[in-house]
Amino acid sequence: MTTGPQGERVFIRLGPPPDEPNQFATDAAPRCYPPEVRARLEVDAKEIIGRYPDKRSALLPLLHLVQGEDSYLTPAGLAFCADQLGLTGAEVSAVASFYTMYRRRPTGEYLVGVCTNTLCAVMGGDAIFDSLTEHLGVGHDETTPDGAITLQHIECNAACDYAPVVMVNWEFFDNQTCESARALADSLRAGKPLAPTRGAPLCGFRQTARILAGLPDQRPDGGQGGPGAATVAGLRVAHENDMQAPPPPGAGQ
Repeated sequence: MTTGPQGERVFIRLGPPPDEPNQFATDAAPRCYPPEVRARLEVDAKEIIGRYPDKRSALLPLLHLVQGEDSYLTPAGLAFCADQLGLTGAEVSAVASFYTMYRRRPTGEYLVGVCTNTLCAVMGGDAIFDSLTEHLGVGHDETTPDGAITLQHIECNAACDYAPVVMVNWEFFDNQTCESARALADSLRAGKPLAPTRGAPLCGFRQTARILAGLPDQRPDGGQGGPGAATVAGLRVAHENDMQAPPPPGAGQ
């Protein structure tokens, strides 16, 4: 409260407005966990925290753990992490709000991310995103009415040699086109997901979050298959032409 120019009382609300999109609280977000949920999460949290000499180092995996519970970060999840690590809510929120892999709103069974960073964009990423937007009827960070897919732009995921790339729950689908991306989305909505180009079979978003927390991954290990032809194309050309990196300045002196 402050005083206006005529001496009248003026109330000023501090902090972001309640509809600020970067807040962790949504209308249906739980504020605290029921005792049975908290007890179950505490078992997993104890295993995770025990891996670190300083328990506050377990914050990132614990955030994945509670994201696996709710499909996004909620006041209940943030408070749970704070309680387990002896941190304040502000300390937990400061970390959670820094990383884009921690979600601010409910997430569908499959988080479909279309890379629209520079190389993927010019190779067709923007067109793929627009095609999926029209095909699914949702925009960035929106979820289809059946709860199957949340669509979003994503930043570079270090797969430029396979551009344009679509990621589903952080598994790679390389060299995509508008047509293949729509077919991929249809397979997800039908409950018969296509296999990723590389890596393990897909699982749901919540299970993916638990795996990222460091809990056991029961999926069969198909392997990454080593570097693909596009990855080593420059190395192959260098070998064919007997190209060598120049020696560093002062070498041999």
